[in-house]
Amino acid sequence: MQSQSQSKSRPRASGSTARAMTLWQIAFEIVNDRERPGDDRDISMVIGNGTGERFEPWLRFATGTPLLAHDVVGGGIEMAFLNPSGCLTQAYRGTGLFSEPLPVRVVANFPSWDHFVMAVHERTGLTSVADLKAKRYPLRVSIRASEAHATRVLMDQMFALHDFTMADIESWGGSLQLIGSPSDPRRMGAIADGTIDAVFDEGIGGWLPSALAAGLRPLTFDEDTLVHLEAIGWRRATIPAGRAGLDADTVGIDFSGWPLYTRASLPDDVAYRVCAAFAARVDDIPWEEGAYTDIGQLGRDTKATPLDVPLHPGAERWYQEHQGTRA
Repeated sequence: MQSQSQSKSRPRASGSTARAMTLWQIAFEIVNDRERPGDDRDISMVIGNGTGERFEPWLRFATGTPLLAHDVVGGGIEMAFLNPSGCLTQAYRGTGLFSEPLPVRVVANFPSWDHFVMAVHERTGLTSVADLKAKRYPLRVSIRASEAHATRVLMDQMFALHDFTMADIESWGGSLQLIGSPSDPRRMGAIADGTIDAVFDEGIGGWLPSALAAGLRPLTFDEDTLVHLEAIGWRRATIPAGRAGLDADTVGIDFSGWPLYTRASLPDDVAYRVCAAFAARVDDIPWEEGAYTDIGQLGRDTKATPLDVPLHPGAERWYQEHQGTRA
């Protein structure tokens, strides 16, 4: 990390920067207001020139679903964050969510080490995804509310291999608990009181220990399913014993990495400057505990930063010039 003296040497925020930071705090509060209805929970930031009668954008960032890649390559925005890396791989390959390859490139991959697990209570007798279809089990399952969420995308792709859908689970007498975050209080309460049979989600550090203690166990993924998912762009991942309360190594689907990506045609110097900005503000970035190692990790393939999409040439040059840099 940067030294205290380096941090103190930074120039004070200008008036315009202070106003921008104030707007960010306001946006953050609004986005996290769980009482506010609607799906308007992504944020776009724009750097440009506001001295005239119209704001002239120069560099536009946004968060959103994988489908935002179309806007990135189309020039609507310059860079976007998404999670996990496997979704960007689909855009690059033209698989899964995407009917044709898109010229996306990675600028930096924010370190996040996570997995997708399908945990089902022992009382159901289910041990695999194939069991769920074969037995037409009326499963009471807790999943993300947004159908655009990457976990829902993964489930749709996986269930299609076994010729059923989430709607089929409901038709068999099951039910869906729709929640907004992995450790949603409604989910945690339902795990504790036994009113759900299963949880299909990422963010396993928050919910899986409680689920295991309540008698839920991870389903297994058959080899054909894993091979197909890998062809789309997902990675299989071994979750080591001890993580999230697991007593043995377990195969899950990798949900790691938050790539900040752009289009191949973005000028090299812009991507280079964004990498330099990451390094300059490293002390202020809310890194995930235990996942971040050093600034160069953002351009390397590691367990927390899976990299199956090429780096943008400008970003690649920055990482090459700063090999061994630790901040």
